[in-house]
Parts: sequence; C-alpha cells; structure tokens
Amino acid sequence: MPAPAFDPVAATEALLASVPPDAVARSDAYFEGGYWLLLWGALASLAAAFALLHFGVSARLRDRAERISPRPWLAALLFAPPFVVAITLLELPWAIYAGFVREHQYGFSTQSFGAWLADAGVSLAVGVVQLTPVISVAYWLIRRAGRAWWAWAGAIAVAFLAFGLWIGPLYVDPLFNRYTPLEPGPLRDEILSLARANGIPSDDVLVVDASRQTTRISANVGGLFGTARIALNDNLLREGTPAEIRAVLGHEMGHYAMGHVSALLVQMGLLMGIGFLLADRAFAWALRRFGARWRVRGLADPAGLPILYAAFVVFLLAATPIYKTIFRAGEARADLFGLNAAREPDAFASITLKLGAYRKLAPSPLEEALLFDHPSAKSRILMAMRWKAEMLSAEPAERAPATRASAP
Repeated sequence: MPAPAFDPVAATEALLASVPPDAVARSDAYFEGGYWLLLWGALASLAAAFALLHFGVSARLRDRAERISPRPWLAALLFAPPFVVAITLLELPWAIYAGFVREHQYGFSTQSFGAWLADAGVSLAVGVVQLTPVISVAYWLIRRAGRAWWAWAGAIAVAFLAFGLWIGPLYVDPLFNRYTPLEPGPLRDEILSLARANGIPSDDVLVVDASRQTTRISANVGGLFGTARIALNDNLLREGTPAEIRAVLGHEMGHYAMGHVSALLVQMGLLMGIGFLLADRAFAWALRRFGARWRVRGLADPAGLPILYAAFVVFLLAATPIYKTIFRAGEARADLFGLNAAREPDAFASITLKLGAYRKLAPSPLEEALLFDHPSAKSRILMAMRWKAEMLSAEPAERAPATRASAP
C-alpha cells in the first residue's frame, strides 16, 4: 500500500500544535506587548523633544555653541554632542523599562543592571561619534540646499544606515561582545562548505558571546569589498542542532548573496526622504506656532532639531506597516534561499519554533501584514513544508536519506 502523500498544511499545523499552550500564551503576550512599545516609545521620544524645546534647553545649547564659534558649521558640530546626550538621558527611563525591566520579566535578559547600563553608555558614546558629523553636515545642507534639503537629508540617512548595516557588525558590535573562532570540527567544516557553495568569501566562522546579554539566538553574515564574516551567537551554538545551525546560516547567507543590504538602503532611503519632506512641512507649521516661544529662528537653526526629530518619530510610527513589509519581504526571500542552500526544511521548522519563544507563532494575516518584520512562524514553517513536499520527495530514493533532516 503506497504511503500517504505528504501534506504541508497538516505538517505545519502539527508542528504548531506541538508547542505547549502556556508557551504560546507567553510568546503572544510578549510579542503583542511589543505593539504597544512602538506607541509608548514614540510618545517617550516626543516628550523628550518637547522638554528640550519647552524648557529652553535646545536654545541654550545653540547659544553656547555660537559663543564658542560664530561659524554655522562649527556651531552645529558643537551643538550635536550635548543634544544627543540630552535626548538620550531624557529617554533613559523608557529605555530601562523596555530594554531591561521587561526583558527580565520575560526571561530574555541575562544582564545585571550595571552591565546593561554600561552597554547603554557605550551605545551613547557610539551614537555621539556617529551622529555629530551627521547633524553638522545636515545643517550645512539645509543652509546650502534650502527647501530641497529633505532630499539630501535622505541621502545622508542612507549613508548612516549603510554604516550601521555594513560597518557596525564589523567594528561596532565587537565593542559589546567578544568574537572568537569556532573550534575546528565537522560543524565548522559544514558551515564553510555551505559558504563556498553559495559564493560567500569567508574562511572562518566566529562565535559571539551573546549569552552575557540575552537568551536569544541569532547569526549574521556580512562584509564589504569582497569579504564576508560569518558569525553565530553562543546561544545558537548551544541550543541548536547542527542541522538547525545550517538552516539559520543558510538564511543569513541568503541576505549576503542576494545583496539585501543594498536593496534595503534604496528602499529605506526613499522612505526616509518622504519622512524628511513631511518633517519639513511640520517644522514650518511648528515654527509659526511656537518658534518665538522656543527661541527657534528657522530651519537652519540647530535649536529646532527637536522639532525635526519629533516630526520624524511621528512619521516612522505611521509608516510602521511600510517598513515592516520591506523587512519582511527580504526575510522571506532569505528563508527560501536558505531552504535551497541548506536543504534542511525540518531543521528550519524546528529552529523557527524555538524563535517562537519571543515571536508570535500564528498571527492573523492582517496582523502579520501590518506589524511583523519577519514572516510569522506559521508562514515560515508552511514554506519549509511546501519546499520539503516539492523538493525532497522528488529526489531519488538513494539520495533522500542523506539530505533529509530528522523531524523536530
């Protein structure tokens, strides 16, 4: 009697049903709470910007910078560091709750408060170094380009985002964690073989000690100018099976091989350009209503930066479904690449269930479309099961055992 045909939908439902109800409820509560974090985080940023304006802090920072140097470009350069520090400190109570208290409530943080605060201090220092020249150049462009400044600001934002995506993993992330080579062995050999097969120019695999901060699992493949760095965190190395690790890294290699960073920069650059255009219009309105009270002279006055900041925060909140969709589409393409590269659909499904500890497993289609920056576990597992049904079932019988992963 022939074996029944493999049903991807039924297999997906069976895998989702294997998660205990209490774990599903906890994951849903954590993830759905994140929706409110978007709103409350935006309100915290708006409150910080309002405080800088209402209490005259921004104007005093501008005045002090101009006393040191009357040159506009230098005054903007001197204004930027204390501004970044001030708005970060005003938002710190919210950051403590969202990044420390809540993460401990759900068991995802492994840091003491002192260690968390130390990392926050390093993040602030990095932010000052990165944003100071960005702010200075932005105000130079405002003076030079006039009302067309928003288009140039979009280009600056792309450069800043490119730094975070390309340079950050190589030179900023090591400020927070230690990267060490994965010890020689079958797993390292399999990862490097997978990399060579998919055109990833790397001859080493690194392990990052993320467990000093979090229980989450992650990996990354990135690089510049024909180089690539493959890194996985120690949580993944400890909790994942070799097949699951290959499945995760196949996905990450997909981002690199398909040039997703470049595509993301173009898409987000266009979106941020629109955001700056709307911020320009919002600034003109705020200047007419409150400019004299806040001692903001005009668009080229750095004291008005909190207005632009607040306007952009509102825009990003409103544009959440747009940028989430951009991210989710790229992740879905990387998922499919990883399935074709690693050929581990069962392991991909099982590691997706592990990620479900902090990602809602089965949202409604509308919820996923509006608020997910990755495909949901249900969507990802269904993709893997469909891939398994179409690809592995079509392989010659003598090859199938060598390519199939064990069921989770």
